[in-house]
Amino acid sequence: MDAVELLTTRSSMPRLIEPGPSVEQLELIKKSAVRAPDHMSLAPYEFIQFQGKDRGILADIYQQAARINDFSETIVEQAGQLPFRAPLVIAACLRYQEHPKVPREEQLCTVACATHAMQQAAFAQGLGAIWRTGWTAEDAHVKEQLGLTEDDAIVGFLYVGTPAVPTPIKPEKDAEPYFVSAKDKVLS
Repeated sequence: MDAVELLTTRSSMPRLIEPGPSVEQLELIKKSAVRAPDHMSLAPYEFIQFQGKDRGILADIYQQAARINDFSETIVEQAGQLPFRAPLVIAACLRYQEHPKVPREEQLCTVACATHAMQQAAFAQGLGAIWRTGWTAEDAHVKEQLGLTEDDAIVGFLYVGTPAVPTPIKPEKDAEPYFVSAKDKVLS
Protein backbone atom coordinates (compact mmCIF):
# COMPACT_ATOMS: atom_id res chain seq x y z
CA MET A 1 0.00 0.00 0.00
CA ASP A 2 1.48 3.37 -0.97
CA ALA A 3 1.36 6.41 1.32
CA VAL A 4 -1.38 8.25 -0.60
CA GLU A 5 -3.66 5.21 -0.58
CA LEU A 6 -2.93 4.67 3.11
CA LEU A 7 -3.90 8.26 3.98
CA THR A 8 -6.97 8.51 1.77
CA THR A 9 -8.53 5.14 2.64
CA ARG A 10 -7.89 5.06 6.40
CA SER A 11 -10.61 3.17 8.26
CA SER A 12 -10.61 1.57 11.66
CA MET A 13 -10.75 -2.21 11.94
CA PRO A 14 -12.79 -3.21 15.00
CA ARG A 15 -12.68 -7.00 14.47
CA LEU A 16 -9.19 -8.18 15.33
CA ILE A 17 -7.84 -11.68 15.90
CA GLU A 18 -4.51 -13.46 16.43
CA PRO A 19 -1.82 -13.21 15.41
CA GLY A 20 -0.76 -9.85 16.70
CA PRO A 21 2.13 -7.97 15.17
CA SER A 22 5.42 -9.80 14.80
CA VAL A 23 8.50 -8.43 16.55
CA GLU A 24 9.51 -6.72 13.29
CA GLN A 25 6.06 -5.27 12.70
CA LEU A 26 5.86 -3.97 16.26
CA GLU A 27 9.29 -2.37 15.89
CA LEU A 28 8.06 -0.43 12.85
CA ILE A 29 4.92 0.63 14.75
CA LYS A 30 7.10 1.92 17.60
CA LYS A 31 9.45 3.77 15.24
CA SER A 32 6.46 5.43 13.59
CA ALA A 33 5.17 6.71 16.94
CA VAL A 34 8.33 8.54 17.87
CA ARG A 35 8.48 10.31 14.48
CA ALA A 36 5.32 12.29 15.27
CA PRO A 37 5.58 16.11 15.27
CA ASP A 38 7.07 17.05 18.65
CA HIS A 39 7.79 20.72 19.36
CA MET A 40 11.03 21.09 21.36
CA SER A 41 11.48 17.28 21.22
CA LEU A 42 9.78 16.82 24.59
CA ALA A 43 8.59 13.27 23.80
CA PRO A 44 5.53 13.84 26.03
CA TYR A 45 4.30 10.30 25.60
CA GLU A 46 4.41 6.86 27.08
CA PHE A 47 3.00 3.80 25.35
CA ILE A 48 2.06 0.93 27.65
CA GLN A 49 1.79 -2.42 25.84
CA PHE A 50 -0.63 -5.14 26.91
CA GLN A 51 -0.03 -8.31 24.94
CA GLY A 52 -0.76 -11.95 25.63
CA LYS A 53 -1.43 -12.61 29.31
CA ASP A 54 -0.62 -8.96 30.16
CA ARG A 55 -4.05 -8.04 28.78
CA GLY A 56 -5.39 -9.61 31.98
CA ILE A 57 -3.70 -6.82 33.95
CA LEU A 58 -5.65 -4.25 31.97
CA ALA A 59 -8.84 -6.31 32.32
CA ASP A 60 -8.43 -6.29 36.12
CA ILE A 61 -7.88 -2.53 36.13
CA TYR A 62 -11.00 -1.98 34.02
CA GLN A 63 -13.09 -4.20 36.29
CA GLN A 64 -11.80 -2.45 39.43
CA ALA A 65 -12.71 0.90 37.87
CA ALA A 66 -16.18 -0.33 36.91
CA ARG A 67 -16.80 -1.48 40.50
CA ILE A 68 -15.52 1.83 41.93
CA ASN A 69 -17.97 3.60 39.62
CA ASP A 70 -20.80 1.35 40.87
CA PHE A 71 -21.47 0.07 37.36
CA SER A 72 -23.73 -2.95 37.00
CA GLU A 73 -22.25 -6.44 37.16
CA THR A 74 -22.93 -6.73 33.44
CA ILE A 75 -20.70 -3.70 32.78
CA VAL A 76 -18.06 -5.04 35.19
CA GLU A 77 -18.01 -8.34 33.28
CA GLN A 78 -17.87 -6.56 29.91
CA ALA A 79 -15.04 -4.33 31.15
CA GLY A 80 -12.95 -7.42 31.84
CA GLN A 81 -13.42 -8.59 28.26
CA LEU A 82 -12.43 -5.33 26.55
CA PRO A 83 -8.64 -5.89 26.41
CA PHE A 84 -9.14 -9.27 24.75
CA ARG A 85 -10.68 -7.78 21.62
CA ALA A 86 -7.19 -7.69 20.05
CA PRO A 87 -3.87 -9.47 20.50
CA LEU A 88 -2.17 -6.17 21.41
CA VAL A 89 -3.51 -3.13 23.23
CA ILE A 90 -1.33 -0.03 23.48
CA ALA A 91 -2.34 2.62 26.01
CA ALA A 92 -1.23 5.91 24.45
CA CYS A 93 -0.56 8.29 27.32
CA LEU A 94 0.29 11.96 27.54
CA ARG A 95 3.08 12.54 30.06
CA TYR A 96 2.66 16.30 30.38
CA GLN A 97 5.81 18.37 30.86
CA GLU A 98 5.48 22.01 31.81
CA HIS A 99 7.26 24.08 29.18
CA PRO A 100 7.05 27.81 28.35
CA LYS A 101 6.87 27.19 24.59
CA VAL A 102 4.82 24.00 24.44
CA PRO A 103 1.37 24.14 26.05
CA ARG A 104 -0.41 21.02 27.24
CA GLU A 105 -2.74 21.03 24.22
CA GLU A 106 0.22 20.89 21.85
CA GLN A 107 1.75 18.01 23.78
CA LEU A 108 -1.60 16.22 23.64
CA CYS A 109 -1.56 16.71 19.86
CA THR A 110 1.87 15.08 19.72
CA VAL A 111 0.54 11.96 21.44
CA ALA A 112 -2.51 11.94 19.15
CA CYS A 113 -0.26 12.20 16.08
CA ALA A 114 1.92 9.39 17.45
CA THR A 115 -1.14 7.20 17.97
CA HIS A 116 -2.35 7.90 14.45
CA ALA A 117 1.12 7.10 13.11
CA MET A 118 1.09 3.75 14.93
CA GLN A 119 -2.32 2.94 13.48
CA GLN A 120 -1.16 3.84 9.97
CA ALA A 121 2.02 1.77 10.42
CA ALA A 122 -0.15 -1.20 11.40
CA PHE A 123 -2.33 -0.76 8.30
CA ALA A 124 0.71 -0.35 6.04
CA GLN A 125 1.89 -3.79 7.18
CA GLY A 126 -1.42 -5.51 6.55
CA LEU A 127 -2.50 -5.46 10.18
CA GLY A 128 -5.73 -4.03 11.52
CA ALA A 129 -6.11 -1.46 14.27
CA ILE A 130 -8.70 0.66 16.01
CA TRP A 131 -8.19 3.61 18.34
CA ARG A 132 -10.65 3.39 21.23
CA THR A 133 -11.47 5.80 24.02
CA GLY A 134 -14.64 5.72 26.13
CA TRP A 135 -14.98 5.74 29.88
CA THR A 136 -11.84 3.67 30.44
CA ALA A 137 -9.68 6.44 28.91
CA GLU A 138 -11.23 9.06 31.20
CA ASP A 139 -11.38 7.09 34.42
CA ALA A 140 -9.28 8.33 37.36
CA HIS A 141 -8.64 4.81 38.69
CA VAL A 142 -7.44 3.56 35.30
CA LYS A 143 -5.12 6.57 35.00
CA GLU A 144 -3.80 6.02 38.52
CA GLN A 145 -3.15 2.32 37.91
CA LEU A 146 -1.20 3.21 34.76
CA GLY A 147 0.96 5.56 36.84
CA LEU A 148 -0.44 8.78 35.40
CA THR A 149 -0.81 12.05 37.29
CA GLU A 150 -3.68 14.53 37.14
CA ASP A 151 -1.84 16.50 34.44
CA ASP A 152 -1.37 13.39 32.31
CA ALA A 153 -4.00 11.80 30.09
CA ILE A 154 -4.90 8.61 28.29
CA VAL A 155 -5.25 9.70 24.68
CA GLY A 156 -6.64 6.32 23.75
CA PHE A 157 -6.12 2.60 23.55
CA LEU A 158 -4.82 1.34 20.21
CA TYR A 159 -6.01 -2.21 19.55
CA VAL A 160 -3.82 -4.04 17.01
CA GLY A 161 -4.11 -7.46 15.40
CA THR A 162 -4.99 -9.35 12.27
CA PRO A 163 -8.23 -8.24 10.60
CA ALA A 164 -10.94 -10.87 11.09
CA VAL A 165 -12.65 -9.66 7.92
CA PRO A 166 -11.60 -7.26 5.16
CA THR A 167 -11.27 -3.75 6.58
CA PRO A 168 -14.47 -1.83 5.85
CA ILE A 169 -13.52 1.27 3.89
CA LYS A 170 -15.79 4.19 4.62
CA PRO A 171 -17.28 6.08 1.69
CA GLU A 172 -15.13 8.89 0.36
CA LYS A 173 -15.86 12.16 2.09
CA ASP A 174 -16.05 15.47 0.25
CA ALA A 175 -13.30 17.65 1.76
CA GLU A 176 -14.42 20.87 0.10
CA PRO A 177 -16.94 22.02 2.75
CA TYR A 178 -14.23 21.91 5.43
CA PHE A 179 -11.71 24.12 3.63
CA VAL A 180 -12.48 27.82 3.49
CA SER A 181 -10.65 30.58 1.67
CA ALA A 182 -9.02 33.10 4.00
CA LYS A 183 -10.64 36.01 2.12
CA ASP A 184 -14.07 34.48 2.84
CA LYS A 185 -13.36 33.87 6.50
CA VAL A 186 -11.06 36.54 7.95
CA LEU A 187 -13.00 39.55 9.24
CA SER A 188 -10.48 42.31 8.57
